[in-house]
Amino acid sequence: MKDFWNQRYAEQGYAYGDKPNAFLAAQKDQLQPGMRVLAVGDGEGRNGVWLAQQKCQVTCVDYSEQGVRKTKALAAANGVRVDAQCHDLTEWQWPQGEFDRVVSIFLHFPPNVRAAMHQAMLKALKPGGVIILEAFTPEQLNYKSGGPPVVEMLYTPEMLAEDFAGGEILFQEQCVTFLEEGVYHHGDGAVVRMLIRRP
Repeated sequence: MKDFWNQRYAEQGYAYGDKPNAFLAAQKDQLQPGMRVLAVGDGEGRNGVWLAQQKCQVTCVDYSEQGVRKTKALAAANGVRVDAQCHDLTEWQWPQGEFDRVVSIFLHFPPNVRAAMHQAMLKALKPGGVIILEAFTPEQLNYKSGGPPVVEMLYTPEMLAEDFAGGEILFQEQCVTFLEEGVYHHGDGAVVRMLIRRP
């Protein structure tokens, strides 16, 4: 999979655009200057750079070297700083209790590690910290706007509620939205959106 992502991110331009995800941008009131934010699976950095523009202290983690390189370039082009790191999240030594927000946008794990990764996100938060998440649901297989092509990699609200056991769900929405995120996320998409708070 790393080769797949390196190849995609080696293409000209930004695969998913250089603007933030719309759901994330709509959560601007969840952010305050100086907050520590972890953006996981952030690809080429569009979300991490936007978070830095909100004056947050941002750590971006992705396992594509090409993605991390483009994250640094995008940050420099926008005059902000992000700590962009290259790690496989399934092998990474996740921080615990360090972040005010964790941002997970269209990050899809296989079933054998999914729950553990979602718990790691929750534990990375300080008490009172919040996860901002958007992902594709199984209904996305009916659309041609991106996402994993197999049902096993897609998320239902019930599955996520179970994965984030111990967290408080502040907001949950399942809907079809119009995606305008570069060439690989374009058109109607079936998504689940959640805000999950660590007590």
